[in-house]
Amino acid sequence: MVVHLGPVKTRIHELDALRGFAVGGIMLVNTWQHIELKKTHPVGLDWFVEGLFQSRFYPIFSLLFGISFLLFLRGNSRWALVSRLFWLFCFGMIQHQFYEGEVLTDYAFYGALVLLPASFLAEGLPVLLLGVAGVGWALMPGVGGGPLLIPGLFLVGMGVWQLRPPRSLLLPGFAVAALASVLLTMAWISTNDWTVYSVAALAGAAAYVLGLLLILRPWLSALMEPLGKMALTNYVSGTAVIALALPLLETDRSRWSVVGLTAVTLIVQGLFSRWWLSRFRYGPLEWIWRCLTWFRLVPNRLQSSRDQNRPLPDPGVP
Repeated sequence: MVVHLGPVKTRIHELDALRGFAVGGIMLVNTWQHIELKKTHPVGLDWFVEGLFQSRFYPIFSLLFGISFLLFLRGNSRWALVSRLFWLFCFGMIQHQFYEGEVLTDYAFYGALVLLPASFLAEGLPVLLLGVAGVGWALMPGVGGGPLLIPGLFLVGMGVWQLRPPRSLLLPGFAVAALASVLLTMAWISTNDWTVYSVAALAGAAAYVLGLLLILRPWLSALMEPLGKMALTNYVSGTAVIALALPLLETDRSRWSVVGLTAVTLIVQGLFSRWWLSRFRYGPLEWIWRCLTWFRLVPNRLQSSRDQNRPLPDPGVP
């Protein structure tokens, strides 16, 4: 992932937009994955989601989590980060009660297991190479992949952010990733090989990130940033919406209700996020998370319009 090497504030805007994009994709894929009917009555939309979207968004989220780790450490101790990860794990355990596929517990666990030790390594290339090795190990036949890709992706995000590759690599990087994604997806269709599919998904995730950064403009960023700034709130509330709507989703054999529910949920979340952030510095769950992390009430209400643009003390977001 290549990030514009402008001021820190600009980079944060881009990261928020990418995070909002990932939140939207995860909402679509999670809604679709809950539909058991697709296993016995597959339709064309199932192939479309599986071939173009499934497993493409959690890698983006994982890369961003690794970057957020570094942003948090800029002005906070590692003990504060341990507290932050502990409470994230608690959020995940609560969500696990109604969604077994939640990733918050995995993020908290691997964050403590991998990112904390990696913060003591030499910056840049060593971290990136370690992350690539971790991803390669997770992709080996018999290892299992899935959540095991997360720690390697954490380190890749961390290493790329430390290396700060130039923006001139965006276009060639996108071209390579997009071509690889297309060819590998075609190979997966022919072979139905899990490893080929996983590599195709990672290439697709890279193509989405690089492509979005290429076309990102202030108006487009403004649409996605509120979703990204309240990623935890939107992720958890989106899961609750899916759980409540599941009986109706299961009756729709066309699967278009998946797209409809995703679109409506994201529109509502986007509007609510924009409204909330015009009044408060952090989203509801983000604020609770920070209060728990520091064991005190963290000021949240904005006092003036200037507060909205004031740099945050801990810009890291899951």
